[in-house]
Amino acid sequence: MTELVAQQRTAKILDQRAHDLLLGHSFAHQQIGFIHTLEIEYGEPMKQRTLLQVEVAAQHKRQQSSTAHHKYRAQASEVLHKAIETAIFKQLSDMDAVILNTLGIEDGIATILDLLAVKSATVGRLEPLVNDLSWLGRELVTLVNLPYYRKQRSKNTSVKVDSPALALRYIGLDNLQLVIPTFAVRHWMPHSTEPFSLLKRRLRDSAMANAIAAQKIAQINNVNDIHAFTLGMLLDVGRIALVRLYLKTFEQVWQRKVQIARQEQRKDLHTALLELKPDPLFLTTLLNNQSLAISAKVIEKMKFKYLPFQGVMQQLVNGVDKGDTILPLTEVMLKARCYSQYLNLKEHQLIESDETTAWFSYFKFTKTELKTLETSNFTNLAIQID
Repeated sequence: MTELVAQQRTAKILDQRAHDLLLGHSFAHQQIGFIHTLEIEYGEPMKQRTLLQVEVAAQHKRQQSSTAHHKYRAQASEVLHKAIETAIFKQLSDMDAVILNTLGIEDGIATILDLLAVKSATVGRLEPLVNDLSWLGRELVTLVNLPYYRKQRSKNTSVKVDSPALALRYIGLDNLQLVIPTFAVRHWMPHSTEPFSLLKRRLRDSAMANAIAAQKIAQINNVNDIHAFTLGMLLDVGRIALVRLYLKTFEQVWQRKVQIARQEQRKDLHTALLELKPDPLFLTTLLNNQSLAISAKVIEKMKFKYLPFQGVMQQLVNGVDKGDTILPLTEVMLKARCYSQYLNLKEHQLIESDETTAWFSYFKFTKTELKTLETSNFTNLAIQID
């Protein structure tokens, strides 16, 4: 195996591991064969009394019953998830409906993001567009009224801002280029990701780290850093769509199956179905295989005029055709995605130093890039409001 092939294999494994981690720390550990230390017996095993013959028979019967039930439950889960998979792919065939009903992306937000990318952008041109999106206006007003930013403004005035128009002027165009993509992606997040309790927060953290890493790497390489930040934020929109689709579809299909089992008085099936929950293995596979392609379709449907994202997304999904040159923004996004995943894996001690070295070598990180990223803040936007 050549070094490049080994690095490519490591990159693929770590990408999958990062997806597993989104769904839970213990699940990610299970997927790499981690054995929890609490499950290991130390020292001599405790002496146990000899079971009576009647107890042995009862235990054997319970085990047989338990094994049969587990098999039955696994079969029920397989049938359920085949129905869910069919329903999800049927919904994904109508991307306009996914954008409108699942993600809730309005046309106005794409227009605003596009406008922020051009030099002729003004607060006056943004104002009517923001007024049409009540949630965005509320978010901007809330932001400028946060104690931290009110303190920054107190040199001039500490008056409470109560209109989106005034908030836009206080925040300023440079800050809006970072703030509005961030608020948009947060607005599209699922309201709840139970039973994966930390998934929503990890999706938010992932998008933020993607965007900031992309911005930093772009600045070093003379690539438009606002384009990089915006696409870094939008890169996870496919994940968000799939999480929302899966959790909603699971609930709908599961309820229908439970109702049918009850009506047909199939007690064993009804009991097995009641024990089933959303499956992390199904969801991580769905995210790993489909999320980038869904992001590309959503971004294509947003019909940006000035943001040059379509060619980049095609390269990210399909790779670079032989004879073609990798686009500078594509290279930035590959590195940013790698680094944001690395941060999460490192925080949970799920990556070894040799794996990190191979991963960074595969994406050709420079020393300058790594040095800059090591000293960057990936949790907050570095903005000043005067």
